[in-house]
Amino acid sequence: MGKRKSRAKPPPKKRLGKLDTVFSCPFCNHGSSVECKIDLKNLIGEAICGICQESYSTTVNALTEPIDIYSEWIDECERVNTLDDEA
Repeated sequence: MGKRKSRAKPPPKKRLGKLDTVFSCPFCNHGSSVECKIDLKNLIGEAICGICQESYSTTVNALTEPIDIYSEWIDECERVNTLDDEA
């Protein structure tokens, strides 16, 4: 009698890389100076530059990541700049 064929193990799943929590400031252009903090208790997310003290805060939910807060800040800066250009 022959030996049973063993099943090949599936390859291990690749882990996704961690997302950044420190970013460059859109006002002073200093790299790695903006830190994002998420307060799920009060549902507030805040991005603060440690150099020029500029800040942005927004509402968050359980799925919000620091990159989401920073991206919203950048989008808001671009929106304000386009409004200034039109006026």
